[in-house]
Amino acid sequence: MSELEKGRINADPETAERSLVSLVLTVVELLRQLMERQALRRVEHGDLTDDRIEAIGQTLMNLENRMTELCEHFGIDPKDLNIDLGPLGSLLPEE
Repeated sequence: MSELEKGRINADPETAERSLVSLVLTVVELLRQLMERQALRRVEHGDLTDDRIEAIGQTLMNLENRMTELCEHFGIDPKDLNIDLGPLGSLLPEE
């Protein structure tokens, strides 16, 4: 009889922490990509100054770099952040 059948779940703290970190990083990556697309739309629409475009670009690059660092720190492949939603496809668009 498995642990699950006995009404128990093997909750290894390290596995639980890694899963939680992966979920949080997935949400952050989704938001980062949405912010990036919104910024591109605003640039194309022409309602940002050159200084504002530069600041947004720098912020997005910093966030992407930090995401890379966090994935490396926790041993998570950034490709693993893209959750398969079955018939709906993947959560994050392919870049």
